[in-house]
Amino acid sequence: MTDFQPAPSRTGIRRPIRWTHNEHHFAASDAVRDVIIGMSDGLTVPFALAAGISGAIAASHIVVTAGIAELAAGGISMGLGGYLAARSDVDHYDSERRREYEETNAVPDEERREIETIFAGYGIDGDALKQLVDTVTADKKHWVDFMMRFELGLEKPDPRRAPLSAVRIGGSYVVGGLLPLLPYMLVPQSQQALWGSIVVTFAALVAFGALKGKFTGSPIVRSAIETAAIGGVAAAVAFALARLVSGSPG
Repeated sequence: MTDFQPAPSRTGIRRPIRWTHNEHHFAASDAVRDVIIGMSDGLTVPFALAAGISGAIAASHIVVTAGIAELAAGGISMGLGGYLAARSDVDHYDSERRREYEETNAVPDEERREIETIFAGYGIDGDALKQLVDTVTADKKHWVDFMMRFELGLEKPDPRRAPLSAVRIGGSYVVGGLLPLLPYMLVPQSQQALWGSIVVTFAALVAFGALKGKFTGSPIVRSAIETAAIGGVAAAVAFALARLVSGSPG
């Protein structure tokens, strides 16, 4: 937002003109990323399992039982994977930060030259370059923060993210996986429920793709089509493999 004084009006009074500049940037949050990971798998894996065994098992309630068991195992596995991934980010950042502290103490001149190289890449040289380097290296914490961000390209991860990521990914997997199982919960015959599951899964993939596009800033229609196509192919391949393993002719 910028204020400036224009030329005086006929009354001799300068009136400030306020220009408002709003920048709109989207940064996909960790929460959105976790939901995308969990929901994508949840919409395809349970569908493929249920569809694969529906040819060999006529009763829908048995298919539902197997699907629920898979949801529980898959949700825990996905959540644990999300937790370990988030924890590894924290551990990696802490390890690199300790290394940078050691290097600024052991080889400070080399570290200063690395800062000079970074600033020189932006066209800064001469006295301005020296002043910037002196400013950055005057405080050890700021010095290490600078190296972490601009040399290594690492942002400090939130240590609280690991358990939240586990809940979001695991929960999204379970929610996504329940949708393909709904027809089996409502229709006694598994073969009839299969067609309902196909329709529900496809509709869910389209809706999920559209929402993903909205939250990530991608074109909504393109995101919906891509998600439905990729998820459909993944589900079809998994379905074929499940049918092959179950010994059903399809």
